[in-house]
Amino acid sequence: MTRVPIRLRLTAAFALAMAVVFAVAGFFLYHRLATSLDRTLAQGLHARAADISLLVQQTEAGLRESSFNPGNASSFAQVLDTHGRIYDHTPGLGTRSLLTPAQFSAARGGSLSVARTHSAGSSEAIRLFAQPVHAQDKQLVVVVGTPLKTRDDALATLRTELLVGAPLALLLASLLGYVVAAGALRPVERMRSRVTAISASRLGDRLPVPGSSDEISRLGETLNDMLARIETAIERERSFVADASHELRTPLAHLKAEVELALERPRSHRELELALRSVASETDRLAQLAEDLLLLARVDEGTLPIRRQDVRLDELLNGIARRFERRAHEEGRAIEVVANGAHLNVDRLRVEQALGNLVENALRYGEGTIRLAGDPQTLRVSDEGPGFPPGFAPRAFERFSRADDSRGTGGAGLGLAIVAAVAEAHGGSASVAGAVVTIRLR
Repeated sequence: MTRVPIRLRLTAAFALAMAVVFAVAGFFLYHRLATSLDRTLAQGLHARAADISLLVQQTEAGLRESSFNPGNASSFAQVLDTHGRIYDHTPGLGTRSLLTPAQFSAARGGSLSVARTHSAGSSEAIRLFAQPVHAQDKQLVVVVGTPLKTRDDALATLRTELLVGAPLALLLASLLGYVVAAGALRPVERMRSRVTAISASRLGDRLPVPGSSDEISRLGETLNDMLARIETAIERERSFVADASHELRTPLAHLKAEVELALERPRSHRELELALRSVASETDRLAQLAEDLLLLARVDEGTLPIRRQDVRLDELLNGIARRFERRAHEEGRAIEVVANGAHLNVDRLRVEQALGNLVENALRYGEGTIRLAGDPQTLRVSDEGPGFPPGFAPRAFERFSRADDSRGTGGAGLGLAIVAAVAEAHGGSASVAGAVVTIRLR
């Protein structure tokens, strides 16, 4: 069933629902007509029975000689005595009782209705009504009847019309349902055709959205939003790969140049030592870049592991200060720690990595004393330099983003992106204001 086109499935479901509706409506209509005809027949029989009872009580003239008009030429009546013999009857009626012995016994005790029976010597269906009456010092039973042919013919005509008309109406309704389903799904088909044409080289294409504000148009808008997000993600991925390639190419080019210079002619021990130190520096840069790229790739996969533990704030910040103390001293700068013995519940390795990136940036681009401060919810790294320009703050934590105008070049532009990733992994955020970078934790 799942391989059947959805428009055919909708049409089949619509046809089934309409078939049920037609069946219920037809049954209800047939039942109502039958009930109405039966009520009319019953009322007529009761009225004729009352008239005949009154006639028998008021006159000794028989039904055959009286001027009684039953109101229907096909109606008939009998009057039976206490033994079930015919006491009187309308003209043209046979000499056999209309009631069976059991029915006659029941009629003597009260009114009796016989919904369907057959007259003697005939296959014609009739309906009878009998009631007792006391007349002429006798206990009699008046029996009136009417044929059911007119009723049966009316019901048969209705039944035929329903059996012929309902399938035709169902067929027309199904065709209409198919047309409506096809029209409703046509925008979806147009979207499907457009989707098949969208490729990596045509990410800017969007799906056609119908002008109606219905589920289909909302689906188209949602899919277009998704395509926009995919386009943005792919563009960022391309930019990421291009920037990473550029960042990797620079140290590799330096490595190649150092090696080629070292091999170009015989070198002294001092020259070879300087070349190897340069190679080691570029190798460290490559290793750090590879590590940073790996961490960001794990962030993109949503799998950056966080192992929280209880950490003293002063121990954490002092550890970072000691790590960079020698380098700061070589550059004639100082690192100051402002913290108390408060405790943090964080992943120490990740937080140290983030703070180390900030101190690295401050040493490379900043000026004056570097200050590490914080409390259980906030960590701050600042220096006395001019800081980031105001226009750079909104994109400071984007990958490969550098404020070259104010802070020069040399980094890969991944340090702040890692800071933001670590902060978000802890349920917090990172922000920058001038020369102050703040990490908020939860």
